Amino acid sequence: MSAASEGAMSIGEKINEGIAIKTVFTINAFGLSIPISDTVIMSWVVMAGLFIFAWFATRRLKEVPRGFQSLLEGFYDFANKFLEENIGHHGKDFVPFLGSVFLFLCTANLLPIFTPVAGFGFEPLFELKPLTRDINVTAAFAIVTMIVVVFSSIRYKGVGGFVKSFAKPLPFMVPFNALEYVVKPLSLTLRLFGNILGAFIIMKLIEAIVPVGVPPILSLYFDLFDGLIQAVVFTFLSTVYIAEAIE
Repeated sequence: MSAASEGAMSIGEKINEGIAIKTVFTINAFGLSIPISDTVIMSWVVMAGLFIFAWFATRRLKEVPRGFQSLLEGFYDFANKFLEENIGHHGKDFVPFLGSVFLFLCTANLLPIFTPVAGFGFEPLFELKPLTRDINVTAAFAIVTMIVVVFSSIRYKGVGGFVKSFAKPLPFMVPFNALEYVVKPLSLTLRLFGNILGAFIIMKLIEAIVPVGVPPILSLYFDLFDGLIQAVVFTFLSTVYIAEAIE
């Protein structure tokens, strides 16, 4: 086998290793075997980190904000105004949910930038991978979002108003409007999964071909910028779907 073929196999193996979802341990309960993957464990770590961050950030709030508290209140005010502009006067009710989704997705997408010494020709001590490269994670977020959409529509328009919305603007639109509740979560799932996984694979290729110098520079786009953009897009589309449901 030629050296080029061996190199190609090596790159392929590295990519497969990078995108693989590994089972860390299995929980056996009630006759069921539940595999716990690395993305599940890292999801718990991210959630714990966000809870700890929220506790430290809010434990000594002052009436006159200073420093970090000013940044937090500025973020909340921006989210509040943004949702009120796009959803209406009910927008403030969705700040906790959509704000939490945005913060989690930002953290989940940006994990690779915290991998030490990656891309400098050395094997990292450990590797952090974006959680949203796992389609199960993106599907879970999409399903939860659609549950919020349906619940919000029923809450603000009533059961009757929710049912009647399927026949708008004309009765023959019922099957098409019903299909939206399948298409929308599928779109949210695949858009986030595809973009993050694609960027992750590109970074793996770059690290395999040019391991020194170049990966850290390109990581600013594929890991940092793209991760933030995808979190923004998911949150914005969720906002649009909620606004359509309660208008």
